[in-house]
Amino acid sequence: MTALEVSEQITRLRRVFNDILQVSDLARLRSTVQKLEQQAADPELWQNQERAQQITSELSRCKTKLEKLNFVAARLDDAVVSLELAAEHETAPDSAQLVTEAATELQELEQLIGELEAQTLLNGKYDEYPAVMTIRAGAGGVDAADFAEMLQRMYLRYAEKKGYLTRIMDVSYAEEAGIKSCTIEFDEPYAFGTLSVESGTHRLVRMSPFNSAGKRQTSFAAVEVIPLLPEASTVEIPDSEIRVDVYRSSGPGGQSVNTTDSAVRITHLPTGIVVAMQNEKSQLQNRAAALRVLQSRLLILQREAEAAKKKELAGEITAAWGDQMRSYVLAPYQMVKDLRTQHEVNTPQAVFDGALDGFLAAGIRWRSLRQNAGV
Repeated sequence: MTALEVSEQITRLRRVFNDILQVSDLARLRSTVQKLEQQAADPELWQNQERAQQITSELSRCKTKLEKLNFVAARLDDAVVSLELAAEHETAPDSAQLVTEAATELQELEQLIGELEAQTLLNGKYDEYPAVMTIRAGAGGVDAADFAEMLQRMYLRYAEKKGYLTRIMDVSYAEEAGIKSCTIEFDEPYAFGTLSVESGTHRLVRMSPFNSAGKRQTSFAAVEVIPLLPEASTVEIPDSEIRVDVYRSSGPGGQSVNTTDSAVRITHLPTGIVVAMQNEKSQLQNRAAALRVLQSRLLILQREAEAAKKKELAGEITAAWGDQMRSYVLAPYQMVKDLRTQHEVNTPQAVFDGALDGFLAAGIRWRSLRQNAGV
């Protein structure tokens, strides 16, 4: 990359970053951090656990955003300095090296600014809430169950890298390998806005480890993401409208992990919605957690009357041919491609290890463009 090309890229990134700063309102963000820090320092804060958790969580989110904005601003300035030094000493032996260093710096900044740009678009009605993700094995037999478990690990690794608090609320294990389904809570502000673009059918193509002939196998899994709404926003559900079944929690292979019937499955009779929980130790705790998720689902249906909006938030996903939104190809070549945004990488193992930032940012921008176009 030439010095002129680096200069043009810096100008473009600076323009995008200035737009981000304007939307982020840096002065207001600093003021918010200061106020939250004062509230967090109040020794009486933890007398109200729920309020304390809300304040500390919001403080963490705002400080992380502020630190990232300051970090990107400093690195943009460093790139400018490197380019200026290269121009001043154009004939010096290290001039080309300075241009190369600036170009390398800009490649990393391109990704960081892209992520920040996507985050400014999280202004939907439910975007600020934590999320509940359900992963279901689709067509493909044992490979599909194994793929569902691979996706479970992928999202948990992503959350771990981001510092999200996660909780596996329910897992249904398959007989031979993998899982039939799982439900994961992501307890982080804006988790729904970020992860909701993952809703849809995911497709895996690979040489099957479960096929003695080593043939290539295509399998599918469905991902559904809903917002976990505050308890104060939940709807009342008459006891006559639900059926509660209790059973013993189980682990892989059906091995019992609990000697009492503590797992709970709640069926909402009018809608047919089923929510199962087995993470907590007591039946009462599992029942309360299941009811909260059910209430969140019902509130979405209640507030969004149109079928198209219901599908957008809760999803009707077939997990089969013709419905996939992303393909993970491990054979005969290596590729992960989002079929909506066309975002593509050739490092599937990194993606399965939680490297999802590029796909999430592209998905958020794609969704914003569709909303602006009225699609």
